Amino acid sequence: MATQTPTVKLASGYEMPVVGFGIWKVPKDTCADQVYNAIKLGYRHIDGAWDYTNSVEAGQGVRRAIDEGIVKREDMFITSKLWNNYHAREHALEMAKLENEAWGLGYLDLFLIHFPIALEFIPFDKIRFPCFWSDKEQTKVTPLAKVPISETWKALEELVQTKDNPNGFVRSIGISNFHTQLIYDLLSYAKIHPSVLQVEHHPYLTQPDLIAMAQENNIAVTGYSTFGPQSFIEMGHAVAQEVKPLFEADVVKSIAAKHGKSPGQVLLRWCTQRKIIVIPKSNSVERLKQNLESSSFDLTEDELKQISSLNINLRFNNTASLSTPIRIFT
Repeated sequence: MATQTPTVKLASGYEMPVVGFGIWKVPKDTCADQVYNAIKLGYRHIDGAWDYTNSVEAGQGVRRAIDEGIVKREDMFITSKLWNNYHAREHALEMAKLENEAWGLGYLDLFLIHFPIALEFIPFDKIRFPCFWSDKEQTKVTPLAKVPISETWKALEELVQTKDNPNGFVRSIGISNFHTQLIYDLLSYAKIHPSVLQVEHHPYLTQPDLIAMAQENNIAVTGYSTFGPQSFIEMGHAVAQEVKPLFEADVVKSIAAKHGKSPGQVLLRWCTQRKIIVIPKSNSVERLKQNLESSSFDLTEDELKQISSLNINLRFNNTASLSTPIRIFT
């Protein structure tokens, strides 16, 4: 029987499972099967993005599970994200429509602004998935565009399905990689409250003020890269290769041994017990099961503090490291 995952109620009124399956870096050729198998194990929350380039395949995996009667569409929670080249209203609306069509599920449960970075528009038929680059060889960082976040947020509000906007195809909207001042500013004009803030969050980068500010303002927090350097080692990230893996941190290992759990489960529970949603991925069925079952035990307050004390303000996903730095994390 599939594990029942706890949920968090969003500002929009919808429920979001606290453990999801993240599809960043899941290869296209295995993505449909990986998503389908995750759903069979009990996952009901899939975290994707335009920039991950695998939404079509992820959608195929979800539809297969629906067609086989494993889940209904309303059982699933699908997150996607608006990429940086499409912050202008007309481009945001077009990209969102294309992304919804790619998933092929009728609607998106959550749509986030991926980064508070507006880059110059690149036509979809020129480079479909530009990432930060303006050339196919990925050597030139795309110049910034003069598009305020307020324009982009208003475009997202147009996508939300409401009584007055029955043709909307997004249920909840939110932000990713934003910091406190920008969130305060957004809250001053937002007509639809942001439901979620997604940020890098692990014991080496705890960002307590950012987390507190979001939660104080009824914005649920999703943490990505919960295992710290793990996701970045395979990308050749120099700092990630040098720093001690969190799975090997003495504090994490001793707490895991005490509870009879894996270090990964302890790191995930450190988040979810503090009401932070997690979106780990794994190619291992056993680890996928462990991740999904990570909410089945509780850490003590002292254990939570011990893990938090590992903080060294070490960020792995930093746009300041681009050849033309974009310094949003200051």
